[in-house]
Amino acid sequence: MFWSAALAADSTPRPKTFDDAQKSATNAAGWVEENWSTWLSIGLRIALILIIAFVLRSAVRRAITKLIERMNRTAQAVNGTALGGLLVNVERRRQRSAAIGSVLRSVASFLIMGTAGLMILSALKINLAPLLASAGVAGVAIGFGARNLVTDFLSGVFMILEDQYGVGDTIDAGVASGEVIEVGLRVTKLRGDNGEIWYVRNGEVKRIGNLSQGWATAGVDVQIRADEDLDQVRSIITQVGVDMAKDEPWNERLWEPIEVLGLNAVYLDSMIVRVSARTMPGKSLGVERELRWRIKKALEAAGIHLVGRPTEPDLQTEDPANAAAATVSAPSALANPDSPQSTAASPITSSASVPPPAQK
Repeated sequence: MFWSAALAADSTPRPKTFDDAQKSATNAAGWVEENWSTWLSIGLRIALILIIAFVLRSAVRRAITKLIERMNRTAQAVNGTALGGLLVNVERRRQRSAAIGSVLRSVASFLIMGTAGLMILSALKINLAPLLASAGVAGVAIGFGARNLVTDFLSGVFMILEDQYGVGDTIDAGVASGEVIEVGLRVTKLRGDNGEIWYVRNGEVKRIGNLSQGWATAGVDVQIRADEDLDQVRSIITQVGVDMAKDEPWNERLWEPIEVLGLNAVYLDSMIVRVSARTMPGKSLGVERELRWRIKKALEAAGIHLVGRPTEPDLQTEDPANAAAATVSAPSALANPDSPQSTAASPITSSASVPPPAQK
Protein backbone atom coordinates (compact mmCIF):
# COMPACT_ATOMS: atom_id res chain seq x y z
CA MET A 1 0.00 0.00 0.00
CA PHE A 2 2.80 2.33 0.85
CA TRP A 3 4.71 1.54 -2.39
CA SER A 4 1.67 2.11 -4.57
CA ALA A 5 1.02 5.47 -2.97
CA ALA A 6 4.65 6.43 -3.46
CA LEU A 7 4.57 5.46 -7.15
CA ALA A 8 1.35 7.41 -7.65
CA ALA A 9 2.92 10.44 -6.07
CA ASP A 10 5.98 10.16 -8.34
CA SER A 11 3.82 9.81 -11.54
CA THR A 12 1.80 12.96 -10.99
CA PRO A 13 3.05 15.93 -13.08
CA ARG A 14 4.95 18.44 -11.13
CA PRO A 15 4.38 22.12 -11.78
CA LYS A 16 7.12 23.77 -13.81
CA THR A 17 9.23 26.21 -12.01
CA PHE A 18 10.33 29.61 -13.28
CA ASP A 19 13.76 28.24 -14.08
CA ASP A 20 12.31 25.51 -16.33
CA ALA A 21 10.17 28.02 -18.25
CA GLN A 22 13.12 30.35 -18.69
CA LYS A 23 15.21 27.47 -19.97
CA SER A 24 12.54 26.43 -22.51
CA ALA A 25 12.16 30.00 -23.75
CA THR A 26 15.91 30.30 -24.11
CA ASN A 27 16.05 27.09 -26.16
CA ALA A 28 13.19 28.25 -28.43
CA ALA A 29 14.80 31.62 -28.99
CA GLY A 30 18.06 29.96 -29.81
CA TRP A 31 16.36 27.63 -32.28
CA VAL A 32 14.59 30.54 -33.98
CA GLU A 33 17.83 32.53 -34.05
CA GLU A 34 19.60 29.63 -35.67
CA ASN A 35 16.93 29.01 -38.37
CA TRP A 36 15.51 32.44 -39.10
CA SER A 37 17.99 33.04 -41.89
CA THR A 38 16.97 29.75 -43.51
CA TRP A 39 13.29 30.62 -43.25
CA LEU A 40 13.91 34.05 -44.65
CA SER A 41 15.82 32.72 -47.60
CA ILE A 42 13.14 30.10 -48.30
CA GLY A 43 10.36 32.73 -48.04
CA LEU A 44 12.21 35.12 -50.30
CA ARG A 45 12.84 32.31 -52.80
CA ILE A 46 9.14 31.34 -52.83
CA ALA A 47 8.08 34.97 -53.20
CA LEU A 48 10.56 35.45 -56.05
CA ILE A 49 9.31 32.27 -57.78
CA LEU A 50 5.69 33.41 -57.53
CA ILE A 51 6.47 36.92 -58.75
CA ILE A 52 8.43 35.64 -61.74
CA ALA A 53 5.73 33.06 -62.53
CA PHE A 54 2.89 35.61 -62.47
CA VAL A 55 4.86 38.18 -64.45
CA LEU A 56 5.89 35.60 -67.04
CA ARG A 57 2.36 34.22 -67.28
CA SER A 58 0.90 37.68 -67.76
CA ALA A 59 3.49 38.57 -70.42
CA VAL A 60 2.94 35.33 -72.35
CA ARG A 61 -0.85 35.65 -72.25
CA ARG A 62 -0.63 39.26 -73.39
CA ALA A 63 1.65 38.31 -76.26
CA ILE A 64 -0.75 35.57 -77.34
CA THR A 65 -3.69 37.99 -77.17
CA LYS A 66 -1.79 40.54 -79.29
CA LEU A 67 -1.02 37.85 -81.85
CA ILE A 68 -4.68 36.81 -82.06
CA GLU A 69 -5.81 40.42 -82.43
CA ARG A 70 -3.32 40.93 -85.24
CA MET A 71 -4.68 37.86 -87.02
CA ASN A 72 -8.23 39.21 -86.69
CA ARG A 73 -7.20 42.64 -87.97
CA THR A 74 -5.58 41.05 -91.00
CA ALA A 75 -8.77 39.15 -91.74
CA GLN A 76 -10.93 42.27 -91.34
CA ALA A 77 -8.61 44.32 -93.56
CA VAL A 78 -9.30 42.12 -96.59
CA ASN A 79 -12.96 41.62 -95.78
CA GLY A 80 -15.22 42.87 -98.55
CA THR A 81 -12.54 42.72 -101.24
CA ALA A 82 -12.16 40.15 -103.98
CA LEU A 83 -9.26 38.56 -102.14
CA GLY A 84 -11.32 38.41 -98.98
CA GLY A 85 -14.18 36.71 -100.78
CA LEU A 86 -11.87 34.13 -102.28
CA LEU A 87 -9.48 33.31 -99.49
CA VAL A 88 -10.67 34.66 -96.16
CA ASN A 89 -13.76 34.13 -94.08
CA VAL A 90 -13.80 36.57 -91.16
CA GLU A 91 -15.95 34.46 -88.88
CA ARG A 92 -13.90 31.38 -89.67
CA ARG A 93 -10.64 33.20 -88.93
CA ARG A 94 -12.09 34.71 -85.77
CA GLN A 95 -13.22 31.39 -84.31
CA ARG A 96 -10.05 29.62 -85.36
CA SER A 97 -7.85 32.32 -83.84
CA ALA A 98 -9.96 32.38 -80.66
CA ALA A 99 -9.67 28.61 -80.27
CA ILE A 100 -5.92 28.66 -80.92
CA GLY A 101 -5.49 31.54 -78.46
CA SER A 102 -7.46 29.70 -75.78
CA VAL A 103 -5.37 26.57 -76.22
CA LEU A 104 -2.08 28.48 -76.18
CA ARG A 105 -3.04 30.48 -73.09
CA SER A 106 -4.14 27.36 -71.22
CA VAL A 107 -0.97 25.48 -72.12
CA ALA A 108 1.24 28.43 -71.17
CA SER A 109 -0.51 28.89 -67.82
CA PHE A 110 -0.29 25.18 -67.03
CA LEU A 111 3.39 24.96 -67.84
CA ILE A 112 4.40 28.14 -66.02
CA MET A 113 2.33 27.63 -62.88
CA GLY A 114 3.10 23.91 -62.76
CA THR A 115 6.82 24.58 -62.96
CA ALA A 116 6.51 27.27 -60.26
CA GLY A 117 4.66 24.84 -57.97
CA LEU A 118 7.35 22.19 -58.35
CA MET A 119 10.07 24.77 -57.62
CA ILE A 120 8.25 25.89 -54.47
CA LEU A 121 7.95 22.30 -53.22
CA SER A 122 11.63 21.80 -53.94
CA ALA A 123 12.47 24.95 -52.00
CA LEU A 124 10.55 23.58 -49.01
CA LYS A 125 12.77 20.48 -49.06
CA ILE A 126 9.88 18.20 -50.01
CA ASN A 127 10.81 15.02 -51.84
CA LEU A 128 9.13 15.23 -55.24
CA ALA A 129 9.72 11.62 -56.31
CA PRO A 130 6.64 10.12 -54.52
CA LEU A 131 4.53 13.08 -55.61
CA LEU A 132 5.52 12.74 -59.26
CA ALA A 133 4.98 8.98 -59.13
CA SER A 134 1.50 9.47 -57.65
CA ALA A 135 0.70 12.12 -60.24
CA GLY A 136 1.83 9.78 -63.00
CA VAL A 137 -0.41 6.97 -61.75
CA ALA A 138 -3.35 9.37 -61.35
CA GLY A 139 -2.76 10.72 -64.85
CA VAL A 140 -2.79 7.22 -66.32
CA ALA A 141 -6.01 6.38 -64.48
CA ILE A 142 -7.69 9.59 -65.60
CA GLY A 143 -6.45 9.00 -69.14
CA PHE A 144 -8.04 5.55 -69.26
CA GLY A 145 -11.27 6.78 -67.72
CA ALA A 146 -11.62 9.83 -69.96
CA ARG A 147 -9.90 8.56 -73.09
CA ASN A 148 -12.79 9.63 -75.33
CA LEU A 149 -12.65 13.15 -73.96
CA VAL A 150 -8.88 13.29 -74.39
CA THR A 151 -9.20 11.92 -77.93
CA ASP A 152 -11.82 14.53 -78.82
CA PHE A 153 -9.72 17.33 -77.38
CA LEU A 154 -6.49 16.32 -79.11
CA SER A 155 -8.28 15.77 -82.43
CA GLY A 156 -9.90 19.20 -82.15
CA VAL A 157 -6.57 20.85 -81.39
CA PHE A 158 -4.89 19.32 -84.45
CA MET A 159 -7.88 20.07 -86.70
CA ILE A 160 -7.74 23.73 -85.71
CA LEU A 161 -3.95 24.03 -85.93
CA GLU A 162 -3.86 22.33 -89.33
CA ASP A 163 -6.85 24.38 -90.56
CA GLN A 164 -8.58 21.31 -91.95
CA TYR A 165 -11.91 23.17 -92.04
CA GLY A 166 -13.51 26.27 -90.61
CA VAL A 167 -16.75 28.18 -90.23
CA GLY A 168 -18.55 28.45 -93.56
CA ASP A 169 -16.92 25.40 -95.13
CA THR A 170 -19.03 22.59 -96.53
CA ILE A 171 -17.54 19.29 -95.40
CA ASP A 172 -18.28 15.57 -95.43
CA ALA A 173 -17.15 14.16 -92.08
CA GLY A 174 -18.32 10.61 -92.77
CA VAL A 175 -20.78 10.47 -89.88
CA ALA A 176 -22.48 13.68 -91.08
CA SER A 177 -22.15 16.31 -93.77
CA GLY A 178 -23.14 19.95 -94.08
CA GLU A 179 -21.94 23.50 -93.51
CA VAL A 180 -19.70 24.18 -90.53
CA ILE A 181 -21.30 26.71 -88.17
CA GLU A 182 -19.00 26.30 -85.15
CA VAL A 183 -15.65 24.67 -84.48
CA GLY A 184 -14.80 23.67 -80.93
CA LEU A 185 -12.04 21.73 -79.25
CA ARG A 186 -14.39 18.82 -78.51
CA VAL A 187 -17.42 19.15 -80.82
CA THR A 188 -17.97 20.50 -84.32
CA LYS A 189 -21.44 21.78 -85.31
CA LEU A 190 -22.71 21.17 -88.84
CA ARG A 191 -25.91 22.37 -90.49
CA GLY A 192 -27.32 19.77 -92.86
CA ASP A 193 -29.13 20.26 -96.15
CA ASN A 194 -32.55 20.16 -94.44
CA GLY A 195 -31.58 22.67 -91.76
CA GLU A 196 -30.77 20.17 -89.03
CA ILE A 197 -27.74 20.71 -86.79
CA TRP A 198 -25.28 17.85 -86.31
CA TYR A 199 -23.03 17.72 -83.26
CA VAL A 200 -19.99 15.70 -84.30
CA ARG A 201 -17.34 14.72 -81.78
CA ASN A 202 -13.91 15.47 -83.15
CA GLY A 203 -12.58 12.09 -82.04
CA GLU A 204 -15.18 10.28 -84.19
CA VAL A 205 -14.07 11.93 -87.43
CA LYS A 206 -11.85 9.51 -89.35
CA ARG A 207 -11.86 11.37 -92.66
CA ILE A 208 -12.89 14.82 -93.83
CA GLY A 209 -13.83 15.90 -97.31
CA ASN A 210 -13.70 19.71 -97.55
CA LEU A 211 -15.77 20.98 -100.47
CA SER A 212 -14.82 24.62 -99.88
CA GLN A 213 -11.03 24.60 -100.19
CA GLY A 214 -9.06 25.25 -103.35
CA TRP A 215 -11.57 25.24 -106.19
CA ALA A 216 -14.76 23.48 -107.31
CA THR A 217 -15.94 22.07 -110.63
CA ALA A 218 -19.27 22.82 -112.29
CA GLY A 219 -20.40 20.16 -114.76
CA VAL A 220 -23.39 20.44 -117.12
CA ASP A 221 -24.70 17.79 -119.52
CA VAL A 222 -26.43 19.13 -122.65
CA GLN A 223 -28.56 16.52 -124.46
CA ILE A 224 -29.42 17.26 -128.08
CA ARG A 225 -30.71 15.32 -131.08
CA ALA A 226 -28.33 12.96 -132.83
CA ASP A 227 -28.58 14.84 -136.14
CA GLU A 228 -27.46 18.23 -134.79
CA ASP A 229 -24.26 19.91 -135.96
CA LEU A 230 -21.69 19.39 -133.20
CA ASP A 231 -19.42 22.21 -134.38
CA GLN A 232 -22.30 24.66 -134.18
CA VAL A 233 -23.25 23.41 -130.73
CA ARG A 234 -19.65 23.80 -129.54
CA SER A 235 -19.40 27.35 -130.86
CA ILE A 236 -22.70 28.36 -129.25
CA ILE A 237 -21.75 26.94 -125.84
CA THR A 238 -18.29 28.53 -126.03
CA GLN A 239 -19.83 31.91 -126.77
CA VAL A 240 -22.22 31.45 -123.83
CA GLY A 241 -19.20 30.87 -121.58
CA VAL A 242 -17.43 33.97 -122.87
CA ASP A 243 -20.49 36.16 -122.29
CA MET A 244 -21.10 34.69 -118.85
CA ALA A 245 -17.50 35.36 -117.78
CA LYS A 246 -18.03 39.09 -118.49
CA ASP A 247 -21.14 39.50 -116.31
CA GLU A 248 -21.37 40.11 -112.58
CA PRO A 249 -21.01 38.16 -110.32
CA TRP A 250 -19.94 35.30 -112.55
CA ASN A 251 -16.68 36.99 -113.50
CA GLU A 252 -15.46 36.35 -109.93
CA ARG A 253 -17.02 32.92 -109.52
CA LEU A 254 -15.61 31.56 -112.78
CA TRP A 255 -11.89 30.95 -112.35
CA GLU A 256 -11.26 29.51 -115.81
CA PRO A 257 -13.00 29.74 -119.19
CA ILE A 258 -15.89 27.34 -119.72
CA GLU A 259 -14.69 24.28 -121.61
CA VAL A 260 -16.65 21.91 -123.87
CA LEU A 261 -15.15 18.51 -123.07
CA GLY A 262 -16.91 16.69 -125.90
CA LEU A 263 -19.46 13.90 -126.21
CA ASN A 264 -20.18 12.14 -122.97
CA ALA A 265 -22.68 9.63 -124.42
CA VAL A 266 -24.26 8.79 -127.78
CA TYR A 267 -27.70 7.19 -128.20
CA LEU A 268 -29.77 6.26 -131.23
CA ASP A 269 -31.81 9.46 -131.18
CA SER A 270 -29.72 11.78 -129.00
CA MET A 271 -26.26 12.63 -127.72
CA ILE A 272 -24.91 14.29 -124.58
CA VAL A 273 -22.31 17.07 -124.64
CA ARG A 274 -20.36 17.58 -121.40
CA VAL A 275 -19.53 21.17 -120.34
CA SER A 276 -17.16 21.89 -117.44
CA ALA A 277 -15.95 24.99 -115.60
CA ARG A 278 -13.63 25.61 -112.63
CA THR A 279 -15.35 27.84 -110.08
CA MET A 280 -14.92 29.45 -106.69
CA PRO A 281 -15.30 26.95 -103.82
CA GLY A 282 -18.91 26.50 -102.78
CA LYS A 283 -20.29 28.27 -105.88
CA SER A 284 -20.45 25.36 -108.32
CA LEU A 285 -24.20 24.74 -107.98
CA GLY A 286 -25.07 28.34 -108.77
CA VAL A 287 -22.75 28.30 -111.79
CA GLU A 288 -24.34 25.07 -113.04
CA ARG A 289 -27.87 26.52 -112.82
CA GLU A 290 -26.87 29.68 -114.65
CA LEU A 291 -25.06 27.69 -117.31
CA ARG A 292 -28.10 25.51 -117.99
CA TRP A 293 -30.31 28.59 -118.24
CA ARG A 294 -28.04 30.39 -120.71
CA ILE A 295 -27.21 27.32 -122.81
CA LYS A 296 -30.87 26.41 -123.22
CA LYS A 297 -31.80 29.93 -124.33
CA ALA A 298 -28.85 30.15 -126.74
CA LEU A 299 -29.54 26.75 -128.34
CA GLU A 300 -33.24 27.44 -128.74
CA ALA A 301 -32.44 30.81 -130.33
CA ALA A 302 -30.27 28.92 -132.86
CA GLY A 303 -33.04 26.39 -133.57
CA ILE A 304 -31.45 23.58 -131.58
CA HIS A 305 -33.81 22.03 -129.05
CA LEU A 306 -32.88 19.93 -126.08
CA VAL A 307 -34.31 16.44 -125.75
CA GLY A 308 -35.05 14.27 -122.73
CA ARG A 309 -32.76 11.56 -121.47
CA PRO A 310 -33.68 8.15 -122.98
CA THR A 311 -34.91 5.47 -120.67
CA GLU A 312 -32.24 3.11 -119.40
CA PRO A 313 -32.29 -0.30 -121.14
CA ASP A 314 -32.95 -2.18 -117.93
CA LEU A 315 -35.92 0.08 -117.14
CA GLN A 316 -37.59 -0.09 -120.58
CA THR A 317 -41.06 -1.65 -120.69
CA GLU A 318 -42.41 -3.77 -123.50
CA ASP A 319 -43.86 -1.93 -126.47
CA PRO A 320 -47.69 -2.03 -126.27
CA ALA A 321 -47.99 -2.69 -130.01
CA ASN A 322 -45.60 -5.62 -129.78
CA ALA A 323 -47.38 -6.88 -126.69
CA ALA A 324 -50.74 -6.79 -128.47
CA ALA A 325 -49.27 -8.59 -131.48
CA ALA A 326 -47.76 -11.22 -129.26
CA THR A 327 -51.18 -12.08 -127.78
CA VAL A 328 -52.73 -12.76 -131.24
CA SER A 329 -52.27 -16.34 -132.48
CA ALA A 330 -50.93 -17.09 -135.93
CA PRO A 331 -53.50 -17.50 -138.76
CA SER A 332 -54.79 -21.07 -139.23
CA ALA A 333 -56.32 -22.86 -142.20
CA LEU A 334 -59.08 -24.22 -139.98
CA ALA A 335 -60.35 -20.71 -139.46
CA ASN A 336 -61.88 -20.82 -143.00
CA PRO A 337 -64.87 -23.28 -143.08
CA ASP A 338 -64.63 -23.66 -146.89
CA SER A 339 -60.99 -24.73 -146.87
CA PRO A 340 -60.14 -28.39 -147.61
CA GLN A 341 -58.53 -28.73 -144.20
CA SER A 342 -61.68 -27.51 -142.48
CA THR A 343 -63.86 -29.87 -144.56
CA ALA A 344 -61.61 -32.84 -143.81
CA ALA A 345 -61.69 -32.01 -140.14
CA SER A 346 -65.52 -31.76 -140.03
CA PRO A 347 -67.19 -34.65 -138.14
CA ILE A 348 -68.96 -37.36 -140.23
CA THR A 349 -72.71 -37.39 -139.64
CA SER A 350 -74.52 -40.68 -138.87
CA SER A 351 -77.14 -42.26 -141.24
CA ALA A 352 -79.92 -41.73 -138.71
CA SER A 353 -79.45 -38.11 -138.86
CA VAL A 354 -79.55 -38.00 -142.72
CA PRO A 355 -83.02 -37.09 -143.92
CA PRO A 356 -84.69 -39.54 -146.38
CA PRO A 357 -84.73 -38.57 -150.05
CA ALA A 358 -87.91 -36.94 -151.31
CA GLN A 359 -90.42 -39.34 -153.16
CA LYS A 360 -91.45 -38.46 -156.60
